[in-house]
Amino acid sequence: MKSITIKGSERESVGKSATKAVRNAGLVPCVLYGGDQPVHFTAPEAAFKGLVYTPNVHTVAIELENGKAFNAILQDIQVHPVSDKILHIDFYQLHDDKEITMEVPVKVVGTSKGVLAGGVLRLNTRKLKVRALPKNLPDFVEADITPLEMGNKLYVTKIPVDNFKLLNPDNTVVAQVRISRAAMKAAQEAAKAAKAPAKGKKK
Repeated sequence: MKSITIKGSERESVGKSATKAVRNAGLVPCVLYGGDQPVHFTAPEAAFKGLVYTPNVHTVAIELENGKAFNAILQDIQVHPVSDKILHIDFYQLHDDKEITMEVPVKVVGTSKGVLAGGVLRLNTRKLKVRALPKNLPDFVEADITPLEMGNKLYVTKIPVDNFKLLNPDNTVVAQVRISRAAMKAAQEAAKAAKAPAKGKKK
C-alpha cells in the first residue's frame, strides 16, 4: 500500500485552550494510538489533503521534528459540520508483526456479459474490510465482473485474496448486473408478440 508522509510537531499541552490555539494557527491536533502510550502532535491542515480528500487509502509515515517517526493508518477524523474544516485526527500505529484491519476500495475489472447484453452494473459495496500485516495491505481489492450474466450477483466469497483476509459476511454482494428498463420493456414486448395471434390467420 502506498504511503503518505505527514511532518508535524509533538505537543505537551492538550487542554481545550491549547487545542483552540493550535487550530487558530492553522494546525490540526492529532493523536497516535497503538504504542506504549498515546503521542499527541500537530501538523498543518494542508498536509492531510492527499490523505483525507481522496477515495484511495494510504498508510501514513509520521515524522516529528524531535526525530521520532511512526508508521500508522488513519483511524478516525472529526470535521466541522459547516465548514468541513478538519478538527481532529486519530491515527493507529502499525507494527510489522501485527495484523491490522482497515477498509480498502473495490476496483471493478473486466467486462460483464450481462452489461454487454443491455444490463446495468451496480456496485453495491465500494469498500471491503481487509485484515493483513502492514506489508501485505492492498491498495484496492479487484472485483472481476466478467462472468456476470443479466441478473447475476458477485458475492464477496468470489473475490480472490492474496496474503490478506476479507472480513465481510459471506452474503455481502459486491456488484450485480440488473436488468435495465429498456431490456425489460423489450422482453415484455417480445412476450406479448409471441402470445398474440398472427395476422390473417383464420380461426
